[in-house]
Amino acid sequence: MPSIATNRTFFPLSLRSYSSHSDIFHSPCQGSNLELLSSEISTLILSHNGTPKSLYLKLRSNLSKPIVFTHPLVDRILKILWNDGPKALFFFHVMVDHNPSYVPAASTLDHVIDIAARLRDRGAVSRIISIRHKARIPSTPRTFAVLMERYVNTGKADRAVRVFLSMHKQGCIQDLSSFNTLLDVMCKSGRVEKACSLFRVFRRRFGADCITYNIIADGWCRIKQTPRAIATLKDMVESGIDPTLTTYNILLKGFFRAGQVKEALEFFRQMKIRCIERDSSGCGPDVVSYTTVVHGLGVAGHVDKARKVFEEMIKNGCNPSIPTYNAMIQVLCKKDSVKNAIKMFEQMTATGCVPNTITYNLITRGFCHSGDMDGAEGFVSRMKLDGCKPNVQTYNILIRHRMEAGDIDHGLELFKEMIKGRDCLPDKDTYNVMISGMFVRKRSEDMITARNFVLDMLERGHLPRRFMFNRVLNGLLLTGNQESARELLRVQSSCRRLQKEIHL
Repeated sequence: MPSIATNRTFFPLSLRSYSSHSDIFHSPCQGSNLELLSSEISTLILSHNGTPKSLYLKLRSNLSKPIVFTHPLVDRILKILWNDGPKALFFFHVMVDHNPSYVPAASTLDHVIDIAARLRDRGAVSRIISIRHKARIPSTPRTFAVLMERYVNTGKADRAVRVFLSMHKQGCIQDLSSFNTLLDVMCKSGRVEKACSLFRVFRRRFGADCITYNIIADGWCRIKQTPRAIATLKDMVESGIDPTLTTYNILLKGFFRAGQVKEALEFFRQMKIRCIERDSSGCGPDVVSYTTVVHGLGVAGHVDKARKVFEEMIKNGCNPSIPTYNAMIQVLCKKDSVKNAIKMFEQMTATGCVPNTITYNLITRGFCHSGDMDGAEGFVSRMKLDGCKPNVQTYNILIRHRMEAGDIDHGLELFKEMIKGRDCLPDKDTYNVMISGMFVRKRSEDMITARNFVLDMLERGHLPRRFMFNRVLNGLLLTGNQESARELLRVQSSCRRLQKEIHL
């Protein structure tokens, strides 16, 4: 995994002798204080451009009061910095090398390994593993799950298998649970044939349980191969393992995902009959089953049927969950009207079911799709008043539709608001939306702004798509910004993951 070259400086992550004396940051924080303090520290980290030692001194002098960098606090800071991987690793280096009493938790090490692997920085991954060994912190199944997932997502499934087979060398025993994790990673990336092949090879060694078969069935459903999923169910029963309600819900969702609405409804009917015949609610439809049917019918355009199933659910004493309301709201926004979605939202709050970020984002997107941008931003304001913080998806929705409507300046203001808040850093999708928006007006200055976005996303550890990079390069050339194009090519030459395709 070659590293991304940016203009930031990386330092060796060495392990110091940890002493038992109290740290200069000596006041622990909990609850809401944790959120406030993590936000304050993240702001200091993001604005810092010096050495690790100077950041450490900055944290000592700029914080309102001395604090202890507890494991929850460090993990929360790393979570805030997730979309700025280089800064997250930089902060971790500061904690390890300059805070004498800090010993990272296993969860923290897993988190930074995930960040380093996402950046494809082999050196950083190796250094973090070295720190783990020197601190005598054993690897966990989560450690290997992170590495396996990252390898599979970069098209290196065989390396993921090798990571799994090497677990015992790191003191982590391979068992059915870890094997299921490997199968799950394979199936969720669409490599279901590979997962089935591994299952056949290692079945005698690790055995199989209901979770194993559920993972494989879900994998087939994800690629719309419901006959193979049903065959997996039959194999499961023949092996003496009883399907669970989760198994049936996986198949139910698979039918809808494959567009087999008629088959899905028949399968749902059979689930209800089975419940009556056995006089048990353990095998009958649950809240997940009803949510799946509501969403599936709605996506297929059967809004009235989705409503009836929703009402039937309540009549049968199965209270809708937040995901159920979200499914119904999404259906109404896409296939009906935002007005009716708002009514469902009010019904949701009236029952005491608290909307989450997804709920607000669905209605915000609904306003945008209907062309009511003011209504969308007004609903985001309500979201804040209700105590629900907008996330990166919230901003991406607003920015995308402002840009598509040609309101570039408003889109740029939203981006600035996002950056200013610090708690919600832009992700790769945000930058792609911003860069695409710069081509609407086809101005020379907009191409310079697009170049700046490319540089900024590289600095934060996000790799632009080759198409997007070349598009910006062409835009700079066509608008007479040759020097800026040369600068972009110089950056490209220092980034191993970007192949140079355009020569000046």
